[in-house]
Amino acid sequence: MSQHLTSLPILLPMLAGVILLMPPCGKNKAIRRFSSVALSFITFLISLALLLKVQANGIQVYAIGDWSAPFGIVLVADPLSTLLVCLSSLLGAVCTLYASAGDDEKGSFFHPLVQFLILGVNGAFLTGDAFNLFVFFEVLLIASYALLMHGGDKKNTRAALQYVIMNLVGSAVFLVALGILYGVLGTLNMADMAQKVTYLQGDDVYLAKIGGLLLLVVFALKGALLPLHLWLPNTYATAMPVVAALFAIMTKVGVYSMMRVYTLIFGEEAGELTHMAQSWLWWLALATITMGAIGVLASQDLRKLVSNLVIVSIGTLVALVAVQTVEASSAAIYYLVHSTLVTAALYILADLIGHQRGKVADRITAGTPVSQPMLLGSCFVIAAVAVIGMPPLSGFIGKVWLLQATLETEYNFVFWPLYLLASLAVLFAVAKAGSTVFWHHQAKISEQRVAERAKQERVHPAQLAALIILVASAPLMSIFAGPLSEYAIGAATQLHDFNNNIKTILPGGQ
Repeated sequence: MSQHLTSLPILLPMLAGVILLMPPCGKNKAIRRFSSVALSFITFLISLALLLKVQANGIQVYAIGDWSAPFGIVLVADPLSTLLVCLSSLLGAVCTLYASAGDDEKGSFFHPLVQFLILGVNGAFLTGDAFNLFVFFEVLLIASYALLMHGGDKKNTRAALQYVIMNLVGSAVFLVALGILYGVLGTLNMADMAQKVTYLQGDDVYLAKIGGLLLLVVFALKGALLPLHLWLPNTYATAMPVVAALFAIMTKVGVYSMMRVYTLIFGEEAGELTHMAQSWLWWLALATITMGAIGVLASQDLRKLVSNLVIVSIGTLVALVAVQTVEASSAAIYYLVHSTLVTAALYILADLIGHQRGKVADRITAGTPVSQPMLLGSCFVIAAVAVIGMPPLSGFIGKVWLLQATLETEYNFVFWPLYLLASLAVLFAVAKAGSTVFWHHQAKISEQRVAERAKQERVHPAQLAALIILVASAPLMSIFAGPLSEYAIGAATQLHDFNNNIKTILPGGQ
C-alpha cells in the first residue's frame, strides 16, 4: 500500500465519484451526503499521509505501469505538490460538508462532480508529464463547467458560456504549445525537457521559446492573469458561493504550473532560454494587481468583491514567481495557502450573510440586519483582517515575507508602492463592505421579529463547521508560522534544486 500512496489522492476521488453515482448513494440523499463527506476527508487524510512520507523520505516518484521516466508516465510527489494536494483535498472536503446543508439539492450530481474536480486538481499537482498536465486540466475543467451551472439562472448561464469558450481556446493553444515543444525536444516529461532544453541551438531555440510563451498564455488564462482575467469576476460572482469557494484552488493550478515550467524547464539551467518569461511575468503581475485593486473598489456586492480579491492574489503570486529566487518562492507558497483558504471563507460568508439579509442579499448597501450578527460578524472580522494583511494573522506574515523577498529585485521600485497602494485599496473596500453590511440598516425591526428570523435562518451545523474550519486557518497559520515557514522554505529549495530534481525523476539523470 505504501508504494502506491502517491497515486491515491488521484484514485480515491475518481473512485468516490463513481461510487456516488451508483446505488445506494445515487438514490438516497442522506447516504450520498455522508459518503461524500467521509470519502472527501479520507482523501485529505491520505494526502496528509503522503506529505508526511515525502517529508520523511524525500521525493516520491510513481511510475505508472512500472515504465520509468522519460518513457513512461510518472507522478512526482515533492514537498510543494503534496502541500497543494493537501490544500485541494481539504477545500474539497470542507465545501462538500457545507453543501450538504442543502446547496447540493439545487442541481444534479453535485457530489460526484466535486470528486472529479478534486481528481483533476490533484492530478495536475502530482503529474510529472506536461501532456498529462493538459489531461488533468481538462478533467477539472469539464467538472467545473457542470458545477458552474449548479443552481444557475440566465445570468449564470451567460457567465458560464464565457468561461467555457475561453477555456476551450486555452486548451487548443495548450495542445499547439505541447506539439511544438515535443517536436523540438522529443519528450514531454518535465524533468527530461529541463535536461534537453539546455542543449538547444539555432532555430530550435526560437521554436522552444514560442512553445514556452504559448504555455505562458495558457497558464495566464487558467490563472486569470491580465489581460486574460476578464472571465473570472463574473464567473465566480454568479456561481453558487460554495462552488466559488471550491474554485479558489483552480486559479492556483495555473500559478503552480508557472512555478514548475519557468523554474524547472526554463529556469537557471535553460541555456539561451534562461528565465525567458521573467520580464513578461513581472509586468503582467503588476497590471493584474492594479486591475484587481480597481475591481475591489468598484465592487457592489460581497461575491464580486471576493472575486476581485482573488485577482489581486493571483497578481501577487505571479510577481513572486517572476523573482525566481528561493526566498520569493517560499513566500509564494505560504501566501498561496493563506489566500486560497481565506478567499474560500469569504465566499461562504457572503453566502450566509446574503441568506440572512433577505432581498438585499450580499449587496454592499444598507439593508435588514443579519440574524446572527455576532457569529457572522466575528468570522468576517477575522477573514477581513487576514485578507487585508493586518497583524497578527497569516495575511500580515505573508505580506511582510513577500515584501522582503522582492526588496532586492530589479522592479522593487515599482512593485512596492503599487502593492502597498493595492493593499490600501483592499483595506478601504473590505472595511467599507463590513461596516455597511453589519452596521447600516434601512429600517429597524422589532426584537420579536429579529428572534423569529434568527430562529428560521440560523446557520446550519454543517455550514458552521465548514465556516469555522476555513476561518480558523488564518489564526492557525499565524500560530504555526514557524514550522509552516520552514516547510515552505524546504519546498522552495527543492523546487529550485535543478540537479536533484533531474537525478530523482530520471534514471541516470545528471
